[in-house]
Amino acid sequence: MVKVLIYEDNPQLREGLTMLIDGSEGFRVLGAFKNCSNIAFEVESYKPDVILMDIDMPGVNGIQGLKIVRQQNTQVSILMLTVFDDNKNIFEALQNGANGYILKKTPPVKLLEYIQEAATGGAPMTASVAAQVLKMFSQINIPADNDYNLSEREKQVLQLLVKGYSYKMIASEMFIAMDTVRSHIKKIYEKLHVNSKSEAVAKAFRDRIV
Repeated sequence: MVKVLIYEDNPQLREGLTMLIDGSEGFRVLGAFKNCSNIAFEVESYKPDVILMDIDMPGVNGIQGLKIVRQQNTQVSILMLTVFDDNKNIFEALQNGANGYILKKTPPVKLLEYIQEAATGGAPMTASVAAQVLKMFSQINIPADNDYNLSEREKQVLQLLVKGYSYKMIASEMFIAMDTVRSHIKKIYEKLHVNSKSEAVAKAFRDRIV
């Protein structure tokens, strides 16, 4: 059962998302809110697997909410669900620990797939957003001057993260237990000074670690 929290200020869309997700087998909406003003308390209380987060909300918006969550919780998957597909919002969201970035025009069935993917360690993005992210990285040309003291095993795990592998897929590929994968990823985060998969992948691209 994938447990979901929704942050969306449009009441019709908020209700529609709740009905879609709650009415689908294997998913449950724990709560739906119009902004992130109480997000720290709500995430701690409900303990969701995935947070669906709008960006443009009154009061405490999605980017601010993302930062608040990441100060206390680096495990929960956060998917930005927004109409904005500009570089500034995409980069700011990923830089601050979003696990995925999808647009509101995403079809319902695909949205459920993205939520499931995020819950299992994936980093889903709408195709047009992914194309922009790759373009942004291709324009960054910083020579590698630091491998952050990653072991060969940690580099291998990071390389698979960059390829979009989930924790389960990494475990299968490397013939190791899920707990071992989590242990490697925890060490990678510590060495790279990041708090999420998307931040780790961004840093790996930017600094050409793998």
